[in-house]
Amino acid sequence: MSAGASPLSATEHTFDGGSRYRLRDLFTPLDTLLASGGDPRLALDPDDRVNAYGCAASPEPELWNFASATASTISQMAYDRAALAREELMHKCLFDEVEIAFDARCEDMREELRGHLALSSRIDVVFSPSGTDSQLHALFVARAVLGAAPVTIVVGADQTGSGTPHTARGHHFSTMTAGGIAVRKDGAVTGLAGDSIAVPLIDMAAGLAADIAMRTDADAAVLRAVETSLAQGRRVLLQIMDSSKLGWRAPSEACLDEIARRWPRKVQIVVDACQVRLGRRRLRAYLDRGYMVLITGSKFFGGPAFSGALLLPKGLSRSIDRIGRIAPGMFDYAGRCDWPMAWTTLRSRFERRPNFGQWLRWEAALAEIGSYAVPGAFRARMLAELAAGIDSMIALSPSLRAVPTATEKSGADDEEFAQATIFPFTLLRGGKPVSIAETSAVHRALARDMAVEINGSAADRQVAAQRCLVGQPVRLERQDGAPQTVLRLCVGARLVTEAWSPDAMQTQRNVQQVLDRIAHVLVKIELLLDRGAVAAAPVKPAFEV
Repeated sequence: MSAGASPLSATEHTFDGGSRYRLRDLFTPLDTLLASGGDPRLALDPDDRVNAYGCAASPEPELWNFASATASTISQMAYDRAALAREELMHKCLFDEVEIAFDARCEDMREELRGHLALSSRIDVVFSPSGTDSQLHALFVARAVLGAAPVTIVVGADQTGSGTPHTARGHHFSTMTAGGIAVRKDGAVTGLAGDSIAVPLIDMAAGLAADIAMRTDADAAVLRAVETSLAQGRRVLLQIMDSSKLGWRAPSEACLDEIARRWPRKVQIVVDACQVRLGRRRLRAYLDRGYMVLITGSKFFGGPAFSGALLLPKGLSRSIDRIGRIAPGMFDYAGRCDWPMAWTTLRSRFERRPNFGQWLRWEAALAEIGSYAVPGAFRARMLAELAAGIDSMIALSPSLRAVPTATEKSGADDEEFAQATIFPFTLLRGGKPVSIAETSAVHRALARDMAVEINGSAADRQVAAQRCLVGQPVRLERQDGAPQTVLRLCVGARLVTEAWSPDAMQTQRNVQQVLDRIAHVLVKIELLLDRGAVAAAPVKPAFEV
């Protein structure tokens, strides 16, 4: 479109592939756009206007967020960034085609993300609507690099996203793609289907149901799975965990070194770092070793769900752009703008299909990631102080039992994440775990004003009235046949960002306020269990990420 064309003519272009995109789509209410361009998990409930994670599409400053391992409500700052980004794109579309302006903005965002994460310009970024979509992108890349359909070995299969058992085999993880294509859940993605092997991390032989621990033979199990698959003449995509829903990491660096020594160039590794609870040096080290890395802007960093990305080292990028046949099913899971501009050959095969919802959620996430640029010493100090305080509070509670945060630490590469940022716990009554149904009911009740249901003092009702989000229930299978569910208190980047101040005294007051709020959440849990008030919570199934 020429600079002199009218705004109306900008809305009437028909583009290649038969698709039709109009400038007027950007005039859709911002809340609607932010909740668009994703799978059904993103849809807002018609009654309470929250998605499957309990998050609204617009800011809710009165809601306390300790759920970053699952999802967080969008902050006012991030919401404003999304609104401004939409306005700027609308202006640019007056002078250029929608897809051209959109594509240029996505490329700028790749550079911005690399800058925030201190990554080389040689690292390529593939955007997606969610971390689950990015897993399919990683499988697509692995097939190109390895030259055949690999078997996917999933480490931490019991603590990753609920869609992973499907995506690891190249199957649809929902009934609808982010592009609005109806599919059959667990049906094969055409041209991408294969096999997978699950390597769980829970010690299934632990005694009591509440005594959840990480298995001690995780490295051996991973090596055994890799060796067996290669002996069968199969290619291997090894998906390792850093970190899981419980904050665990596996396999160890020694195990990864052993794999590289024994089977050079025969195993492609992808790191499930969707939680992004790892230091910048550790992230760079993975990429330097030739690993792919899955991240999101919606977990630790607190951007709105969903926003996924696949990070690729340059060596892999060259292989991808030379790819011949593309799995037909991939066209349902990516548009041209998702791929880096340098991949001209690959991009030319995909439809020019802007996903405005995905883009705006990433704009919001980048606002949060950029804001996390507070002094590293403060980040480490605050996370250490919060970890000590939360551990102490959980230990003092008669109704909570902590689950060990069994991660392998590697010193300086962990940076502030040498401290735990996910604090899982089981709920107890009389020293025994409560039922899965009651745990789920407690989770739902925490997000509601429960003052009316609590028959107690004014102070108790004040505690019960506060709405708060914690990490959604995680169902953990047990060898004895009695599954257990845990809840999680999560520390995210936004807590750190909002606590920082050049005034040391103010900073300390801010940190104390966070600890006070966490104590408030735990007291509300105690009240809900003690008064039996959770029965009044609306009956909706808990949704596991």
